Amino acid sequence: MLHKKLYFLAFALLVCANIIAQTGSVKGRVYNEINNESIPFANIILEGTQIGGTSDENGNYELNNIQPGTYNLVCSFVGFKTVYIYEIIIGSTATTDINIALTEESSLLDQVVIQTNRIEKSQVSPLSKQTIGATEIYRNPGSNRDISKVIQILPGVATTVSFRNDIIVRGGAPNENRFYLDGIEIPNINHFATQGSSGGPVGMINVNFIRDVDFYSGAFPANRGNTMSSVMEFQQITGNREKFGGSFMVGSSDIGLTLNGPTGENSSFILSARRSYLQFLFQALKLPFLPTYNDFQYKHFFELDEKNQLTLVGIGAIDDFELNEDVNDGETDQETIDRNNYILGNLPVNSQWNYAIGANWKHFSKNSFQNVVISRNHLNNKAIKYRDNIEIPEELLYDYSSEEIENKLRVESTKRKNGWEWNIGAGFQHVVYKNSTFNKRAINGEVEIIDFESEFTMQKYELFTQISKAFFSERLSLSFGIRTDANSYSDEMSNFFDQLSPRFSASYQFTEKFSASFNLGRFYQLPAYTVMGYRDNDGNLVNRENGITYIQSDHFVAGVEYNPTKYSKITVEGFYKEYDNYPFLTNDSISLANLGGDFGVIGNEPATSTSVGRSYGLEFFLQQKLSSSVYGLISYTFVRSEFEDKNGDYVASSWDNRHILNITAGKKLRKNWELGAKFRFLGGSPYTPYDIEQSSRKEIWDVTQRGINDWDLLNTERNGNSHGLDLRVDKRWYFKKWALNAYLDIQNIYNFKTETQSFLDVVRDENGDPIEDPSDPERYLVREIENTTGTVLPSIGIMIEF
Repeated sequence: MLHKKLYFLAFALLVCANIIAQTGSVKGRVYNEINNESIPFANIILEGTQIGGTSDENGNYELNNIQPGTYNLVCSFVGFKTVYIYEIIIGSTATTDINIALTEESSLLDQVVIQTNRIEKSQVSPLSKQTIGATEIYRNPGSNRDISKVIQILPGVATTVSFRNDIIVRGGAPNENRFYLDGIEIPNINHFATQGSSGGPVGMINVNFIRDVDFYSGAFPANRGNTMSSVMEFQQITGNREKFGGSFMVGSSDIGLTLNGPTGENSSFILSARRSYLQFLFQALKLPFLPTYNDFQYKHFFELDEKNQLTLVGIGAIDDFELNEDVNDGETDQETIDRNNYILGNLPVNSQWNYAIGANWKHFSKNSFQNVVISRNHLNNKAIKYRDNIEIPEELLYDYSSEEIENKLRVESTKRKNGWEWNIGAGFQHVVYKNSTFNKRAINGEVEIIDFESEFTMQKYELFTQISKAFFSERLSLSFGIRTDANSYSDEMSNFFDQLSPRFSASYQFTEKFSASFNLGRFYQLPAYTVMGYRDNDGNLVNRENGITYIQSDHFVAGVEYNPTKYSKITVEGFYKEYDNYPFLTNDSISLANLGGDFGVIGNEPATSTSVGRSYGLEFFLQQKLSSSVYGLISYTFVRSEFEDKNGDYVASSWDNRHILNITAGKKLRKNWELGAKFRFLGGSPYTPYDIEQSSRKEIWDVTQRGINDWDLLNTERNGNSHGLDLRVDKRWYFKKWALNAYLDIQNIYNFKTETQSFLDVVRDENGDPIEDPSDPERYLVREIENTTGTVLPSIGIMIEF
């Protein structure tokens, strides 16, 4: 009887939600981007409606009586570029705040100016840059509101096929990406990050904070260094200045609460906390590992006065990774049992926590603004592994703990005058790295024990400047930048002139809809701290003695862009990246560029700066932003990624996927229903086959518990191609003081399973003990276990806004 009453109540709520017509509002301030001065009498309209208005004498505007939903907002004023803000969400629970920054036209009013009837392009980075709005993140099928998965739909971006969020851009390794939150650098955006790389099974950024994301796959601005493959700039919303509110989210993998509101007349905050129950999902899927994560995010914005703003940002995570030793309970399939046992025998128990906090002070002058950014980030990573998971000292195989601490200061100024834009700045970092490692491993056919304690501190320095200008009535845009980096780690990296990093971009607008652009640049990245902090058993910093230095990458990118409408664009880009001074791991004689797509730690071993490589390819991108009720995109990438092997021959790297295709489409229906679908194809990545002879030796297997790769056959085999179809359905209900959003997201709906490199395991007896090879008492019998990945993964979620 009770359940019938609940059904009736739910039905009544749905009926009321559709009968009672709630309305919403949008308000904000229109101002000059460079000096923060208010712009009065600017025109603001919601496209596709009769709703519009003008800003008052103080630049403020407000539009009311708006039916809740998603809209495109347009703002224009004489002498400034028209701004299109795509897909803003207007609800019924609170006024939507949208402040609009306008940029002055560089051409004189009496000149003929190319009309801006296109998705806006940056002068500094006129190509290889995409912008993703919050709405696009929310509705992306298969992403479950995870920004790392949303990025994967963009051209040039590949990932691994396992339960990870590695971002592989234009054939570069996962550790070649950098992330910024409101201008403050954060080292990683995923839980359970691989130290020395990136990635993890789930993202740690709360999408409720995000306004939009700028993704650069090339043509990096000079004020963004230490990267070779991508830069991601996350712009966060500010808290509601009128009243206290928030949202409560329950999904298939976590539960979260977000709160925001005013903290004074000119300040507001937004705060969130999430707790996962991903371990229950993994348990239900019969996976042998159980991850649990918690994360916290915070932003506080202060409008100190008309010329000064202060933003405080914080983000942190606590992650635990346990083994599911009961995974085989009730399991009857022997292949599955063997696969689970293999994974249980290999994965360490891992715990990790990290945080990043920072402050960004922004001061506006007459024709410029200045930023002073201070921040601190701290990673603590621990892992331990016993043979056969028997926790006694004699069975200890691996015991690792490490800390990375960075304290950062960056000062920069941006000035615009007479159409010129000039950015100049400098930065300083103080770094502390600690490492304690005990590891039994096989090196060149012999078992060795690595046992050391390491700690070092160093200072890092950066100088940068970039100048841009549009000519010939804004048809031609040119931008030149240069930066340099140095540090106190060693003589090889202390000279600024050794890391000079110039970059040049040009773009020409042939017609209102068609343009061509190119970029040349040299970029440097510091090796991972795991490489720099490695010591031998005598306590020597081995890789400093080996002359380890900055990694160098030279880029050439050229492309064309066609804009059929202001809501759509078609781009074609070709790219070539050449790598030099990449760390070359001397134990296995392979490039570090081939590692990073698995859990654990990479780079904690001897290396030299002698590896070279290259990647090149072609990208096609078609995007239709939401203008009426339909949206979609198609991206296709052909990419080759190659690094020299120990013989000096170019071979495919681990990120050489060749072909990447994404098709995403969606439609908004009546009564706030929305449907979306995504198809993804990823070419199989190369892998190195096992050295059966070495792997089967008893003394080797007893410490490795897994197959050893035959590095003489580096990446000569290839995994199978993978593809899948994801579907998503969203529905919103708007009430007077709260709103409800529910979704159903189904990943890999036709249950495609990708064939990947098999596991090499020993043959075991009924007690689970390895069986000796009857023809060779020094070896175990070995066999390969099929390894496939992929399953239907439905997710449901409910978000209540209040």
